[in-house]
Amino acid sequence: MASGGTTVLVGTTKGAFFITSEADRTGWKITGPHCDGWPINHLAGDPDTGTVWAGGGGEWSGAGVWKTNDGGASWQVTRLTSGQMDDWAANDPDFAKMIGWTGEPLPFGTEFSQIWSMGCFDGVLYAGTKPAKLLTSRDGGDTWEEVKSLSEHPSADSWHPGAAGLVLHTIVADPGDPRKMWLGISAAGVFATEDAGGSWERRNRLSNAEACAEHDHPAAPRDGQTGHCVHNMMRAPGESDLLYQQNHHGVWRSRDGGRSWEDINAGLPSTFGFPIRVHPRDPQTIWTLPLNGDSIGRFPPDAAAAVWRSRDGGETWQDLRDGLPQESCYFTVLRQAMAGDTADPAGIYFGTNSGSVFASTNEGDSWDEIARHLPTILAVEVLETA
Repeated sequence: MASGGTTVLVGTTKGAFFITSEADRTGWKITGPHCDGWPINHLAGDPDTGTVWAGGGGEWSGAGVWKTNDGGASWQVTRLTSGQMDDWAANDPDFAKMIGWTGEPLPFGTEFSQIWSMGCFDGVLYAGTKPAKLLTSRDGGDTWEEVKSLSEHPSADSWHPGAAGLVLHTIVADPGDPRKMWLGISAAGVFATEDAGGSWERRNRLSNAEACAEHDHPAAPRDGQTGHCVHNMMRAPGESDLLYQQNHHGVWRSRDGGRSWEDINAGLPSTFGFPIRVHPRDPQTIWTLPLNGDSIGRFPPDAAAAVWRSRDGGETWQDLRDGLPQESCYFTVLRQAMAGDTADPAGIYFGTNSGSVFASTNEGDSWDEIARHLPTILAVEVLETA
């Protein structure tokens, strides 16, 4: 991991990969697969230390968090739940010896199967799981505790899984106030705390329910709510609690920390998509990547890829296509697979389920493919080091 450079952290179905450049964001080099080939759903990095955490797992391995302090040269895993390999090892001494299995109980038993999201804020590491729980670690990921106030929320018995299950996939913090945090859970909606997780408020109300037509789709707006299948969410920079989300049925903006949401889909070719990204300095500049719908393929409309950018908080949209495939393009970009850096102009990066990573160093005006033929990409994040 180069000093003064940019590293694109990529989670895939077959491990994590690092795509690294020097300060000018050129000459990209790929290392991996890391994390013993585990499915990696999300990664987080600490720009001050260079430490990277990668969360993932599955039915075979159970859930766990991997950590590297040396740019991926070596990794340690903290396993949190057991999987099928533990059952095998318990009944096969030779297999147990081969994988170094000790039979030591894991801290969360079989409570969840995967880590789906990671975040590092104000010295605390957070992880979201499948099924949806929130975990915290105050020792760099060595030990973890469950945030019971979320698991025991009064609405918890009404949370319904989306197509990927009931997953806590998005963790958003206020950099100016560590007591404030927002979570996205599919398909339970947005939850917020203003007392460092002591209590949580469910925030999915439409700002103008009368103007939003009722739809037949179960994930669509109804009953004065936006639709609870959140796909991704970000907080805009600045002191106001301006939030944006892409959910199963539209792009939405909240000017009051999620207490009310307004539809900003006008001008987009589809209401369906997974990621949303906000400019690191301009709260009115956002990017999303619409797909053609959940029942007709989930690929770019007309099989021509475009990232859509708004410079006015979603009032108007512009399609950005230069350098992206415009014929026979059938990839999907998943909820955690778009990220950005803090350079000027800002860089935007996204990964596809066909194994490509595209980068723009001019805020989306043009794109370059900086990696191809990777496994299915589940997550993209950026680590910038001094």
